[in-house]
Amino acid sequence: MSKAISIIDKEYQQWLETLVSRYRLCQVRAALKVNTEQLIYNFLLGRDIVEMHVEERWGEGVIDQLSKDLKKAMPTAEGLSSTNLRYCRRFYLLYSKTVEFCPQLGGKIDGNKETLICPHPEGKLLPDLPQHVQSPIFMVPWGHHKLILDKVKGDVNKALYYVHQSIENGWSRSILLNWIDTGMYERSGKSVTNFATTMPDTSSDLAQELTKDPYNFAFAGVAKQHNEAELKMALLNNITAFLVELGTGFAYVGREYRLQIGHTENFIDLLFYNLRLRCYVVIEVKIGKFTPADIGQIGSYVVAVNHQLREEGKDNPTIGLLICRSKDNTQAKYALESSSQPIGISEYELEQFYPAKVEGTIPTIEEIEAKLNQE
Repeated sequence: MSKAISIIDKEYQQWLETLVSRYRLCQVRAALKVNTEQLIYNFLLGRDIVEMHVEERWGEGVIDQLSKDLKKAMPTAEGLSSTNLRYCRRFYLLYSKTVEFCPQLGGKIDGNKETLICPHPEGKLLPDLPQHVQSPIFMVPWGHHKLILDKVKGDVNKALYYVHQSIENGWSRSILLNWIDTGMYERSGKSVTNFATTMPDTSSDLAQELTKDPYNFAFAGVAKQHNEAELKMALLNNITAFLVELGTGFAYVGREYRLQIGHTENFIDLLFYNLRLRCYVVIEVKIGKFTPADIGQIGSYVVAVNHQLREEGKDNPTIGLLICRSKDNTQAKYALESSSQPIGISEYELEQFYPAKVEGTIPTIEEIEAKLNQE
């Protein structure tokens, strides 16, 4: 544990006064934007700690001392523990290259560059205190940020992904933790598809983003040997969790949805409608490995839905999603090139009660008895 230190350096005292003044100025506007103003304060504090090289200047114990001094100067303020100050430093380091400070009011988002718009350096406002913020990092609670900082380990793209998802879906901290633990960032948009060649550019990117690979079906509770009907029934028995796993905008239409094609009855495994894409989504679930023949089946269902259910001018063309137990990605890509219908292919995973590497290492009853007899 760091020992308390006494800092009488004039530059340090001036910085301390600046931090106190900045905090009080933020409080004036906190009634309207409590979360945003606190996040801005934390970001600027983290920036100061990094760019002023405070530990090199005043020693390793400066963060602990700063925490005590800030608490003494602002006894009613929250979030001034030494642990939280270190989170502020990490907060700034993670996002510093994605946030740009503008010298005067105005600014724009440039590619992946998140712009922090600051006021003109005149009047009572501090030059570095933003008057308007465009960066999404100032739109989610500080507790979310601390969780993200602990989980993403410095990956700014991954962090921004969860920030955007939290804003878009209104995730609580527990839901955010759940999605991080299920590897949502690593799975999102990873389905093998032909969307780029079968859909308009404006729709293909969004459709790709809405896919996952693999899909996590642990919520279905299927652990024993099962057939396709049992798996589909388990998914529908947990329809809320299934819709959440599919992603934003999916609405359930029906299971074993009947389509009369010529003189033959056909039944779609699962039929959904996506409100964001404004199209029907045909989902076929296979408990085995993907085969090229699966493309012909789901492709014909997609065409049939377009003819029988899709309303011209209201619904966009239907897409298909094949979810199988396993696949060869190269084979899947080749098979998709043969289809003119937009189709995605993904795998699914079920709950494992213990890691695969443990299986086979647990001794049998016979082995235990043999060992006891030897002893």
